[in-house]
Amino acid sequence: MTIQTGEPIPEVTLRIMTPAGDQPISTSELFTGFRVALFAVPGAFTPACSGIHLPGFIARHDRLKAAGIERVMCVAVNDIFVLNAWGEIHEVGDRILMVADGNADFTRAVGLDVDASGGGMGTRSRRYAMIVDNGRVEWLGVDKPRQVVESSADAVLEALGVKSGS
Repeated sequence: MTIQTGEPIPEVTLRIMTPAGDQPISTSELFTGFRVALFAVPGAFTPACSGIHLPGFIARHDRLKAAGIERVMCVAVNDIFVLNAWGEIHEVGDRILMVADGNADFTRAVGLDVDASGGGMGTRSRRYAMIVDNGRVEWLGVDKPRQVVESSADAVLEALGVKSGS
């Protein structure tokens, strides 16, 4: 069952890259005490993820921060080394925290997993975005397959009360 507005983020361990290298991190460490814009992509280096989704959050990072978002995070069912390389290519710097859900534990726990084995990709995440305030889902936008609409940076800004283009 898909996580709903008002529900807490499930407790799982994910991975991030730090100056010391690959590190495990709990969802409570990532979300507790912060207002977070999280967006999930089916896979790093995939066409829509690289061409639309991630670049949209990079371009609108300052507007998200101005609207009260303290952390912008990208999660994917990829290993942290792939996500780190993808972030480096897109020059995310410290604007977006790249979070690896290599075993799809988080993706399954929030009920947004999809079987992409028909395309040779195994278990992946649906494309979505959420606003999480102190560990609770405040807003959730889930896209239909092959779309970047409900989970776009503009959709997140709209959910935050910021008009598109303003």
